[in-house]
Amino acid sequence: MAKKRQHLLPTKRRLVLIFFFVLLITISLISRLGYIQLVMGEELHEKAWEQWNRSIPTGSPRGEILDRNGELLVGSVTADSLIAIPQQIENPQLLSERLAAILDRDQEELFEKLTEDTEQVIVERILDKEDSRKVKALGDPGLKTTSETERYYPHGRLASQVLGFVGVDQGWAGIEYQYDEELKGQEGWLIFQADARQQELPHGVQQFVPPKDGQKLQTTLDSRIQYIMERELERAMVEYKPEGAMAVAMEPNTGEILGMASKPDYYPGEYKDFDESLRRITPINNTFEPGSTFKPVTLSAAIEEGKYNPDEAFYCPGHIEVSGAEIGCWTGDGHGAIDFTEVVYGSCNPGFVTLGQRLGTETLFDYIQGYGFGSRTGIDLPGETLGLLFGPDQVGPVELATTSFGQGISVTPIQQVVAVSAIANGGYINEPRIADKFLDEEGNVVKDKEVNTVRRAISEKTSQEVSEIMRGVVNEGSGQNAAIDGYEIAGKTGTAEKVGPEGGYVPGELIVSFVGFAPADDPEILIYVAVDTPTEGPAWGSQVAAPVFRNMMVDILDYLEVPPSKPGEIEEEVNYVEVPNLLNMEFEEAEEHIDQTALEVELIGDGETITDQIPEPGEQVPEQSSLILYLEATEDREEETVTVPDLRGRSMRETGEVLNMMGLELREEGSGIAVTQNPEKGTKVDKGTSVTVQFEPPDEFNEE
Repeated sequence: MAKKRQHLLPTKRRLVLIFFFVLLITISLISRLGYIQLVMGEELHEKAWEQWNRSIPTGSPRGEILDRNGELLVGSVTADSLIAIPQQIENPQLLSERLAAILDRDQEELFEKLTEDTEQVIVERILDKEDSRKVKALGDPGLKTTSETERYYPHGRLASQVLGFVGVDQGWAGIEYQYDEELKGQEGWLIFQADARQQELPHGVQQFVPPKDGQKLQTTLDSRIQYIMERELERAMVEYKPEGAMAVAMEPNTGEILGMASKPDYYPGEYKDFDESLRRITPINNTFEPGSTFKPVTLSAAIEEGKYNPDEAFYCPGHIEVSGAEIGCWTGDGHGAIDFTEVVYGSCNPGFVTLGQRLGTETLFDYIQGYGFGSRTGIDLPGETLGLLFGPDQVGPVELATTSFGQGISVTPIQQVVAVSAIANGGYINEPRIADKFLDEEGNVVKDKEVNTVRRAISEKTSQEVSEIMRGVVNEGSGQNAAIDGYEIAGKTGTAEKVGPEGGYVPGELIVSFVGFAPADDPEILIYVAVDTPTEGPAWGSQVAAPVFRNMMVDILDYLEVPPSKPGEIEEEVNYVEVPNLLNMEFEEAEEHIDQTALEVELIGDGETITDQIPEPGEQVPEQSSLILYLEATEDREEETVTVPDLRGRSMRETGEVLNMMGLELREEGSGIAVTQNPEKGTKVDKGTSVTVQFEPPDEFNEE
């Protein structure tokens, strides 16, 4: 019996061990199951859901961009895009052939897309309605269409560089890039169930999560002002044949950009078809020497520091010596004996060098930096550049002298606009801005941008004095071609040499500019105009940029319904000027006589010597009349051939005078304004040749 008990003892021990082992495993399995169910349940459910479900994104309607009056500048339309799910396509060869015929695409390229080792691939973005209908008619389970938004531009190229464009998934330039987060909204999803082989389950659940619209952006731009500016820049491109032209309009008291344009430009809806350089926002991306439009900065600093006396006598011999270097005046021969008011009116370089020397390096550069030069203005557009100023250790007597009249430094047009706005508004530097407010789908304001005054640059008293002097520049000085009957305009011309890519000035290449505001005593708008390297006519700010400014400002003041500064005088008062005698002068010599007159110069011929002019010397003509100069090389005076000028837009009398002066005969047809001519302009003909000119009444001509 004892032996039997001894035999059973090991068996019992084994059974107990097995029991506890099984118990331990059971507890572990239960614990693991509980952990999976209770702790990891949600995570595993999400992973399972991801395995069962496939999703296709649907684009969100991008927010509209509006002008300050609520007019649509950029909108969005919904269109279908085509997505393929390769593992659901049974016959990719046949399907690629059918799609190639519908989409006008390469069949091999489509075949590669349809056989990619991926869950889904975009085949075509933005299908037109007919193509979308044909694709859906194929009924292939491996093809899905999803909605996306496409930008459209109701005003075509208007404000194209500022507005920017949209690439595949985001804004890539201008406002579209700057405010992409606000404009793009949230994309939606088309969700469907599929098995492990990516086949859609026949009775699976489908779900559509709708996209959320982006916010609307109401800008500070005024589409009408923008149109006027671009129209005049286009005219300047045709008339002066420059490399480019730009303009900025700003409300000087708030920093709101009313218009910003440069030519040539591009169409944002087809941005890939245009050179990348045309997408640049030139007024904030480009820098160049400002020239004389910078002189109000030096002037205001001198007035603020008590270094300027308008009645003080000054003598300009045509140059000034600084540390052994001779710095010339633009006139060549000099202005002679003048006072400091006339220094400003005549834009005399030696006079401004004198003011700069009186201020000294530290003081002048304090004011320059106080105006914002050398730093970004903070405008809400991408790619703003800093410009370039001399560092403290780089400024010697010569650098101080050239800086005082805007040479040797580089600035952006927007910096100049902000600086002159401070002169116009009482001395305040305001941050320029494009965005005004953001709106939701119901039109409620989500975010409102406000005026941001950065600092005060000059006192109100100095601001008023400089404004008054700039008014005199337009009334009596180099800016007379910017004058508008009935309105007081304050402004300044500029003509600056262009610096080449490797340093040094490029011969014959100039940037001519004009900056001004109106009305001078209570400004509502400031406009800056710059024309890059005009190749036809005189290349001066007074003869190119000032008339462009005036043409813009006339229509903008009328559009804004700004009352004239001198009511009742618009039609009554006509100012006359005496035509200077320029006969037999070299053109460069004649420049100083012309620039201080309120006459617009038109050149005929390619020579250097003025052989004839219309009107005759000494004749009294209204301001801003056309002064036609015939240029002929001295050695070519006896030649029997001449170049036919452009006669379009001239009156019959003026056309006859021009042709008679050149030794050609007029054969007129009709009456009014010249609209066509034969031979065409630029044709070389013998003297005595008859030129047939078709004239039409002015109203009919304007309609064309």
